[in-house]
Amino acid sequence: MTTTGGPATRTRMPRSARRAQLLDAARDAFVEQGYHAAAMDDIADRAGVSKPVLYQHFPGKLELYLALLDRAADELVRAVREALASTTDNRARVGATVRAYLGFVAGDGLHRLVFESDLRSEPQVADRVERMMREAVEEIALTIGADTGAGIDEARLLSVGLAGMAEVAARWWLAEGGQVTVPIDRAADLLAGLAWRGISGSPKVD
Repeated sequence: MTTTGGPATRTRMPRSARRAQLLDAARDAFVEQGYHAAAMDDIADRAGVSKPVLYQHFPGKLELYLALLDRAADELVRAVREALASTTDNRARVGATVRAYLGFVAGDGLHRLVFESDLRSEPQVADRVERMMREAVEEIALTIGADTGAGIDEARLLSVGLAGMAEVAARWWLAEGGQVTVPIDRAADLLAGLAWRGISGSPKVD
């Protein structure tokens, strides 16, 4: 479907594509400026739309931010799930999981909205961040529990340890230069080696 605007004919963007475009513009604004400094006018300008178009999709700035957090959560949990399913070799699984975190922080900046948000005191933001962490931890815990025979509480504790190490190390790695200083595959191998020496000591299922 097309609409005529002046002498040129413009193609109407599908709603899902427009929403993705607006989210990309909002991500860039929030990553560069933080939530409080980012303005809806700027986000609309970045997306090349009017503010009324922006408000047709998102009632306000908080709704934009929450939608981005949902995108970040889906991205990280999917990456962890795929890492765990990529092999049946448990040492390789640890490496793939660590690499999932490294890849997440080295991506398009969404990790900053999750791990470095200036809006963590907002209950809806805190809830989404907590949900993302729990979903990622649960994916890892299910695999640890199945392999070691550990109870679910112990498996979750081990999972939190692995996920926490991967997150903190990945953020430090990126801040120190990321791929420029230590290539991502080498970083994943180093961290996986450290983690594996601990996890492999857990009792195996008979």
